[in-house]
Amino acid sequence: MTLSYLGVVDGHNDLPWEMRKIGYDFGVRDIAQPQPAMHTDLGRLRAGQVGGQFWSVYVPSSLAGQSAVTATLEQIDAVYSMIERYPDRLQLVTTAAGLAAAVQQQDGPIASLMGAEGGHSIDNSLGTLRSLYRLGVRYLTLTHNDNTDWADSATDEPAHDGLTAFGREVVAEMNRLGMMVDISHVAPATMRAALDTSEAPVIFSHSSARAVCDHPRDVPDDVLSRLADNGGTCMITFVPGFVSPAVREWTLEYDAAVTNAGIDPDDHDALKAFEDGYTVERPKATLADVVAHAEHVRELAGIDHIGVGGDFDGVGSLPVGLQDVSTYPALFAALSERGWSDEDLLKMAHGNICRTFADVEQCATKIKAERGPSLATIAIDQEQ
Repeated sequence: MTLSYLGVVDGHNDLPWEMRKIGYDFGVRDIAQPQPAMHTDLGRLRAGQVGGQFWSVYVPSSLAGQSAVTATLEQIDAVYSMIERYPDRLQLVTTAAGLAAAVQQQDGPIASLMGAEGGHSIDNSLGTLRSLYRLGVRYLTLTHNDNTDWADSATDEPAHDGLTAFGREVVAEMNRLGMMVDISHVAPATMRAALDTSEAPVIFSHSSARAVCDHPRDVPDDVLSRLADNGGTCMITFVPGFVSPAVREWTLEYDAAVTNAGIDPDDHDALKAFEDGYTVERPKATLADVVAHAEHVRELAGIDHIGVGGDFDGVGSLPVGLQDVSTYPALFAALSERGWSDEDLLKMAHGNICRTFADVEQCATKIKAERGPSLATIAIDQEQ
């Protein structure tokens, strides 16, 4: 690899939620200083050659209704506060052109974008969806860990055969706005329904390949194979249980042991006691595991449809060699050693997601000339 600067655009970082735990007080955790208790600080972002970051304005899917909307607004406010506190290091970006320009400025401020994680954040309201867009949110993950009233999650019991009629309206309105449809976290049926419905390219903000690691949060081959025609981007994630078959197998065995012991997973004291006595060592995911996913996504979707979405500060552990946001160059160096060209690496680092974002905006311009805002409500699902 001869590149001196990658300009990585990462699809998903949970620093805002990590800061929520301390009341969003950047005086307590000043990210201009090293923060070893977290995966992210400004120095390590620079060392990681990050040119753009989608900050997740995630709220748990256990929240519902107005509580979810309020928490999402607080997360958005935290991102604005962070950018305002570090104006020479971070800049708010809401357009593809702004992102493309920022990644070319090696010493400039890092483009800071926002993605909302889970359709529960809009409380079944297209008006709320539009408001999030006006506040700067540029993608919405259709679900988080639980189903919404209109979309099936990868980690919940199917209820809607993917998307309901209102779910398809959500996708259509996102297309009209120019908000990227994120199908990480959703069930395969929802992925396929979103691809069938969307008039614009879609993204996976933080997912890897199910054929490499059989986890429901990863992407099946038939869906990856559709990205080329769709124009979307799969931003591979680093979450150990999603990338390492060994970690996945250990987790399944551990969960079975918890069940066999009759422990309620919500009984945290009992679960902690069980963990302390569990003697089977948890394996570690590695950088090589992530490389395997990158190679597979490239093979199935094509080099023009791959990116990175590490999920830093959203997980308790990370693969050996990818422990924080400073480590992106190690991944790209490993891919270079596997024969990836510098052009390939730049496509994965930022080129593909910048193109997808621009294409989504272009689709929105066309759609706005054809139709106005949707007035649909969740009630249309009762009319079907």
